[in-house]
Amino acid sequence: MHVLYHLKAAVLAAGVLLLAAAPAQAEWRRAESANFIIYSQGSESSLRRQARTLEMYDYILRARMGLPLDEPPARKLPIYMVGGRSGLREIRPDLQPHVAGFYSPATEGIFATAIRDQDMDFLLHEYFHHFSFQHSSAGHLPGWLVEGFAEYFMTADVQDNTIRIGEFNQNRAEWLLTASWIPLADLLGKRMGEIRAGSHRDTYYPVAWLLTHWFMNDEARRAQLGAYITAVGQGGDPVRAMEEATGLTLAELRRRLQSYMRGALQISVYEVTRAEPEITVTRLPRSADDLLLLGQRLKVGVPDDQRAATAALVRQRAGRHPDDPFALLQLGHAELHFGDPVVGEAVLTRLLEREPQNVEALQLMASRYMRLARDEAEDRNRRLVQAQGYLRRAYAADPEQYHTLFMLAQVREAARDYPNENDLLTWRLAYERAPQLPGVRLGFASAMMHAERFDEAVALLEPLANAPHGGGAMEAARALLERAKARQSPMSWEEIDAAQDAAARPPEPAPTDPSTAPSGDEDASGEDET
Repeated sequence: MHVLYHLKAAVLAAGVLLLAAAPAQAEWRRAESANFIIYSQGSESSLRRQARTLEMYDYILRARMGLPLDEPPARKLPIYMVGGRSGLREIRPDLQPHVAGFYSPATEGIFATAIRDQDMDFLLHEYFHHFSFQHSSAGHLPGWLVEGFAEYFMTADVQDNTIRIGEFNQNRAEWLLTASWIPLADLLGKRMGEIRAGSHRDTYYPVAWLLTHWFMNDEARRAQLGAYITAVGQGGDPVRAMEEATGLTLAELRRRLQSYMRGALQISVYEVTRAEPEITVTRLPRSADDLLLLGQRLKVGVPDDQRAATAALVRQRAGRHPDDPFALLQLGHAELHFGDPVVGEAVLTRLLEREPQNVEALQLMASRYMRLARDEAEDRNRRLVQAQGYLRRAYAADPEQYHTLFMLAQVREAARDYPNENDLLTWRLAYERAPQLPGVRLGFASAMMHAERFDEAVALLEPLANAPHGGGAMEAARALLERAKARQSPMSWEEIDAAQDAAARPPEPAPTDPSTAPSGDEDASGEDET
């Protein structure tokens, strides 16, 4: 799920030179709390405030969903708070105008990025998705409701120990008031990627939010929503399920929503009594000024025509910090994947001599030998053994790293006895730590299919196959799901890798900035439902 959220600012020039932007020379800080690791060049007080807000948001999500309130996460979510678009483009040079942040489920790192002086709606929206995948609460929800819940909860307003849920986002409200709504039949029956009409795409999120808000703020309607979810989950037609659950035709439901929109929205207010979140703030080395965001670009991936320039940029900046371990890590990564792999291996070997338990360096060295195993068929087994050696060291240093577990499972895929029970356990541990990562979900499901545990594979695949934004990962999940239901063999690793690469890039843009919304001449009711 890789969603872009749009700014309410003037259009900026779209063209960008890969080497043009220099990093801001300000000190990076790192805040760590129970559920988050947040990086920022802002003030320490602002960083602590953002971390506290996110912790309070996590707390209220757990409370609303009946989850343990203080259970530690399988993995803390890293968030990079940048000062402006130049910071975003350090990670994604091809970013489109108006984008204020993104969430990236990349193989080498699941993280979010946002502009720190903007409101937090984007972060709260994306964290809801991240959270719901982690806790399996989005598994069988229709696509519009997955987004509707994220929209509903993202406007949570945290003030001291009071949390208000149910406010509206100005962006979404403007579209509801001024644009032609998406037909409810399309909202209920299609994924976002299947909607072609521009105005209908623009109102997908707003109408999903409004319908969710209407259900959530009345006890009887919440029961109707539960009946609808059950009916759709059992394979019922989404339009008929909605009409039967509410007792309304779609035309009647549309009129109810229009009336509800113009009335007073009910706000849920919660007073939270809990210990203050523990937040630890540290300063990063000066090399982070040059390389922290650029290092994330290496994880997200770089288009083929920018790989050489990216490697050159990393060499230039790492050269300012010749003996710095963080700089060596980024240089080794860039050379290994975008420049000269032999040089990259030498740099990482030097780093591991200084820091034998550097998990990222060990993972990168393992990836080096896994690639050599693919390229050197006659020497494949020896290369895989070398990769396993680095991965065992990485696991010993930190057994909670999903990427280490992911690669340990992949290394075993060519073995004659694959998958044995230990392989399935390795996949399960990787999945528990990173259910948001399409490659982990697809790989685990494939292993289950090899083991003829097809029902478990189906349960793993359905949430990804139901992803509202579409994209390569969703398409791969749907194809694999059909094979699992038919008790057939899974897809190849080449197909899974291609799906993971597609998932790391944005599949669909979010709705257009409201500054370009219709002026109000259009009838906001749009076309009638039939």
